[in-house]
Amino acid sequence: MSNHQVPGWISARGRSLHGSLVVPGDKSISHRAIMLAAIADGVSRIDGFLEGADTLATAAAFAAMGVRIEAPDSAVRIVHGVGVDGLQRPVAELECGNAGTAMRLLTGLLAGQSFDATLVGDASLSRRPMQRVIDPLRAMGARIQSDHGLPPLRITGGASLEAIDYVLPVASAQVKSALLLAGLYANGETRIREPQPTRDYSERMLQAFGAQLDFAPGHAQLRGRQRLRATNVSVPADFSSAAFFIVAATLVPGSDIRLERVGINPRRTGLLAVLRLMGADIRVENTIVPGGEAVADLVVRHAPLRGIDVPAVHVADMIDEFPVLFVAAACATGQTRITGASELRVKESDRIATMSAGLRALGIRVDESDDGATIHGGRLRGGTVDSHGDHRVAMAFAVAGQCADDGVQIGDVANVATSFPGFEALAMRAGFSLQPA
Repeated sequence: MSNHQVPGWISARGRSLHGSLVVPGDKSISHRAIMLAAIADGVSRIDGFLEGADTLATAAAFAAMGVRIEAPDSAVRIVHGVGVDGLQRPVAELECGNAGTAMRLLTGLLAGQSFDATLVGDASLSRRPMQRVIDPLRAMGARIQSDHGLPPLRITGGASLEAIDYVLPVASAQVKSALLLAGLYANGETRIREPQPTRDYSERMLQAFGAQLDFAPGHAQLRGRQRLRATNVSVPADFSSAAFFIVAATLVPGSDIRLERVGINPRRTGLLAVLRLMGADIRVENTIVPGGEAVADLVVRHAPLRGIDVPAVHVADMIDEFPVLFVAAACATGQTRITGASELRVKESDRIATMSAGLRALGIRVDESDDGATIHGGRLRGGTVDSHGDHRVAMAFAVAGQCADDGVQIGDVANVATSFPGFEALAMRAGFSLQPA
């Protein structure tokens, strides 16, 4: 543990996992629902909103720009939209906390406003690269200053944006979404093409709010100067949060759980395909499609896993689930090889380095590469690991502890609240043994 003042966990073998679980609302959809409702005409209701630090930062940013947002109940927001031209100049910097999604998407949305704004983040976010958003936005006419491509980002208002035809050098749903939001304020039709398809939450939600756009896997185009109309959004349970329980139930003998009403957007569920290739027993039941986003119950039973070469086609569709896949691979028979995942180097932590170091501390051989790793499955022993403040790494090692010979002490877990408030309580109810360190 890097700092004894920072809270940690001790994760140890618990019991087999059973029951029906409901994980919090989808973080990506919650961010986008607040943003689009804020600039729509009329009043929108969001049900299933994630009450996490990241999404609360997004809501606070729009409140600071004059949008009235009510919270009549937990996971509910009533957003009084001000229209695409109704945001007001904030009197202070807009604090994004740990939320990379908030900062990148807000940069696109603010690029077309009439006022100046500054986006700041915590220590972790301030080390995350923003140049990949800044460059295409500048090509559209945005005026953005940064600290050598890092936050804080200072956006000068009054720029006249022109549509862009842009090929993303690296597949990124956040960059694509930022350009689409800027495209709402641009003259002409913005076209975006991707080297691999990424999640299409922004496209689907823009459509739900009345925008006219064309999109298909790897491609999106949007005509500028459109208005949005208010709508009601039902946020599904977050697949990335469900992933920890999917892997835990797969690994812990005797487990049999149901995860209710999980979002199964095909651009998000690469982990399902990969785990099935490894031998996992996962059933998808009760699929419905409310508001354009498919949701379903996931029924997961224990099954032995075998190592595989992770197909490149699934990498972009599971970029947030790699920390827990590393744990699944560590418990599989044989070796699992991950390539094409260089994006993991620039998440909340360098997830390749952080997960590799942690698994080595628990007795697993890991060979790192620039864009992935080869994980040699084996027996997890106890030990001490540092999550480096990365919420998904912390929860992944909590799963590892359920399979380890001795307890796993996990340092620096405070940021779990950014995406999964209440993780400890839900995990212990399901069968985890998880105690404060």
